[in-house]
Amino acid sequence: MEILSNKNFAEYEQFLKNHPKGHFMQSPQWAKVKGNWSYKVAVERNESGEIIGSIAFLIRRLPYTKYNIMYAPRGPVCDIHNTKLLNKLIEDAKELGNQFNACVLIIDPDVKSEEKEYIKVLTDAGFKGKDGKNFEGTQPRFVFRLDVKGKTIDELMAAFHSKTRYNIRVAQKNGVEVKIVGKEEAKTFYEIMLETGMRDNFVTRPLSYFETMLDSLGENARLYMAYYEGKAIAGTLAAQYGNKVWYLYGASSNAYRNVMPNYLLQLEMIRWAVDTNCDIYDFRGVSGDLSPENPLYGLYKFKKGFSGELTEFIGEFELITKPFVYKSMQKARHILSICTRTVYRIKNRGKKKQ
Repeated sequence: MEILSNKNFAEYEQFLKNHPKGHFMQSPQWAKVKGNWSYKVAVERNESGEIIGSIAFLIRRLPYTKYNIMYAPRGPVCDIHNTKLLNKLIEDAKELGNQFNACVLIIDPDVKSEEKEYIKVLTDAGFKGKDGKNFEGTQPRFVFRLDVKGKTIDELMAAFHSKTRYNIRVAQKNGVEVKIVGKEEAKTFYEIMLETGMRDNFVTRPLSYFETMLDSLGENARLYMAYYEGKAIAGTLAAQYGNKVWYLYGASSNAYRNVMPNYLLQLEMIRWAVDTNCDIYDFRGVSGDLSPENPLYGLYKFKKGFSGELTEFIGEFELITKPFVYKSMQKARHILSICTRTVYRIKNRGKKKQ
């Protein structure tokens, strides 16, 4: 097993950006966003010394214990049909787990659910998958992806649902203006995000998180803001890395939703993917429960209007090495989640009415 040092990170990032399964969440840049986690990268090389596979873990000590949790978001990165290489990377992961006294190893690769042989390799190695159709995992299991390879904006728009094209025109006719802005507008974005969280019942990240993300990802991140009559009414945060652009966060004010800023924001992020010759624009998460009764159905319908492909990944797989410690951690996290949501709603309840 080879553990990369900082001096090899440039070589590693080049590998990530050129690999079809490369992901910004496996990068040293993302490790800077997650500054309260340690970061270790194991790589495998071919006979010529070139990196052909990797797995990067974020590592965090459980409070008041000697144990760590280890999480590889969208890793490992390798040819998913090369079972020999995949098995070697799993061996590397286990060895790292021993070194860091991990109670659990969690991986969540960019691999579609139909890859049964890949799943078999994981289960044979002792990993267990997790069920769920909503947002039970750390990363979404179900996403919408738009194939933008070799296409123009006009060609992509022609495939959008007619209602989506109409809503884009509504925003344009009403004079909604989308701008790429710097970190100085992060506070405005955060304030709109608070409104969104209270309206849609989710806990938002703190302002410092978005600022750190913009700093750490640098030119690979963009903050888009939509303005109507000179007032910021919506915003999105996107990342570009390798052959993909990801829509990471979106926020919209409770006011002026009728001028459809969210549709124009999506168009501009898709344009970024086209301009940087990407293969995929990733709308990120939706629910796997596609029934209209599902409270998350509106999110699915919005993203479906852009004519992407509903993609199901294999989801999170866990190798639990210390069952008692792991179960205790899960119970503590559940209690903390309830407390966090309660405090959040009490603290920000006025935002919903603004």
